[in-house]
Amino acid sequence: MGAFFIIWDILFTHWGVWGFNPTYLSGINIVNLPMEEWLFFLTVPYACVFIYEVLNYFIKKDILKPYVHIISASLVLLLGILAVLHNDKIYTFTASILTAMLLSYLTWHVWADYLGRFYLAFLVSLIPFFMVNGVLTGSGIPDEIVWYNNAENLAIRLGTIPIEDTIYCLLMLLMTISIYEYFKTRKSANEELAK
Repeated sequence: MGAFFIIWDILFTHWGVWGFNPTYLSGINIVNLPMEEWLFFLTVPYACVFIYEVLNYFIKKDILKPYVHIISASLVLLLGILAVLHNDKIYTFTASILTAMLLSYLTWHVWADYLGRFYLAFLVSLIPFFMVNGVLTGSGIPDEIVWYNNAENLAIRLGTIPIEDTIYCLLMLLMTISIYEYFKTRKSANEELAK
């Protein structure tokens, strides 16, 4: 997951879709990205898996399972419309189309049985997301740490956060949990074969 998003980050930074305020950074850059951005892709997926597993441990019933197809279909439709209507805005288009494609694949091709639990974890993860991303985009500090080129997004903010960041977050966390579940299932299958 990190490799995919790092490449995306490098390209979008190079193209001026977003960038980083050097005032708040260490000054250490790797392939045109601040070291802090590289670390983001280690810490956030770990935190996401932690939230997911804690919720699975404490909430035994998959409460959103009956609604997975409705949630997925609604998201795919909404994201598809956003991508078509705003195909001239690279952040809006890319985040929307990639998320819609992955959701479609997992819901109707793979039939991923963990999507209900994922949706719950995503909703809970929005709490730290808004706190942390709010600061990164300028809430409570003199200037933003991460800036966005509004010509490449809808220029709709949730506080200081571009609305596309919630789509980006959904895609990143969905990809993380999908990879995690794949390896967890594979490990269980291998253990069964070994018996």
